[in-house]
Amino acid sequence: MIPTLLGITLFCFFIINLAPGGPIEQKLMALRFGSSTSGSGGHSSRGEGNFGVSKEVMDALKKQYGFDKPIYVRYGIWLKNILTLDFGQSFSTEEPVTQVIASKFPISLQFGVISLVLTYLISIPLGIGKAVRDGSKFDVGTSVMLMILYSLPPLILGILLRVYLSGGQFLDWFPLGDLYSDNYAQLSTWGQIKDRIHHFVLPTICYVIGNFTVITFLMKNSLLDEIKLDYIRTARAKGLDEKTVLYKHALRNALIPIVTGLSSFLSVFFAGSIIIEQVFNLDGMGLLGYKSALSRDYNVLMALIFFQALLALVGRLISDLSYSLVDPRIDFS
Repeated sequence: MIPTLLGITLFCFFIINLAPGGPIEQKLMALRFGSSTSGSGGHSSRGEGNFGVSKEVMDALKKQYGFDKPIYVRYGIWLKNILTLDFGQSFSTEEPVTQVIASKFPISLQFGVISLVLTYLISIPLGIGKAVRDGSKFDVGTSVMLMILYSLPPLILGILLRVYLSGGQFLDWFPLGDLYSDNYAQLSTWGQIKDRIHHFVLPTICYVIGNFTVITFLMKNSLLDEIKLDYIRTARAKGLDEKTVLYKHALRNALIPIVTGLSSFLSVFFAGSIIIEQVFNLDGMGLLGYKSALSRDYNVLMALIFFQALLALVGRLISDLSYSLVDPRIDFS
């Protein structure tokens, strides 16, 4: 895990820092456009660079932000700092990076946890039902419905939900954006819960709709493969009832591929979708990463990459260890 994490951060650090238009250039360009609109003209005097500042000023800015050192030296400094979870300051807001991420964290965490729980609570029973009734009208009908839902782009689905269910032009069942109403603080505890659920419905649908198909078909096919094996025939030959054969013997082994998907459960802490957050006016991790990339906010980008990579690797480790709980035949020793 350690060399993998180092490899991810090293590769991303170099790619991000080699992209044209760094944070200094972004700031100078913003200042130049600001001065142009205020009537200062924005012309460079003799000996000035492309952004209307002298070389001495540019060198001073690079030294202030640490860009006067070679890229490999900066990576070493960055590695040393993250040992104490010091990710520096955001170039855009000039706030500590951890504070910037913490402000967006609750939004993405809520949708990530809800999406993960709903996906597995619905997909696993549905996959089992499809496997038990393989080839029936229920199986075919649900397969068609799942494929239609899977083929819907999140952007189109989000726009359709807003237009038809919350835009007011057709139905006005759900609020248009944000996470709670303006009078949220004056509501009772139960009222606040209902208000949150009311605001969460449409974004949550967009978050989970594509995951249902993958997990459901994986559960169905895995269970069908187990049912065809010899030990299931033996169990049936011994006179065991069908429910015991399916749910006590076949299902446990069929869940092994599903456990692999649980490796992403830690990643829900930093889950985020640029499209969904933009459509439903949610200021979460996805939008933060997108804006940081546009503004070349290196520190925020690297912090997001580091946390996402770390959680993904830890999730993979937990997933591997979970195999031995699902199937005692698996031994990592």
